[in-house]
Amino acid sequence: MNIQLNGRAVTTGAHTLSELLMEQQIDAACVASACNGNFVPKSQYDTLQLEEGCQLEVLSPMQGG
Repeated sequence: MNIQLNGRAVTTGAHTLSELLMEQQIDAACVASACNGNFVPKSQYDTLQLEEGCQLEVLSPMQGG
């Protein structure tokens, strides 16, 4: 399936957000995620079903000064 991950096209075999994060080697404990503009709580990572063309944003917190 083809999706958008942080603005880039990605082809994936993952069915859930949790599977996608593992596939992309992203630590789910250290990120915040949104699907099609809607925040996704970590408690839903295992159940959020990815769909063709969905747009995901996966962000890591950063400190700055």
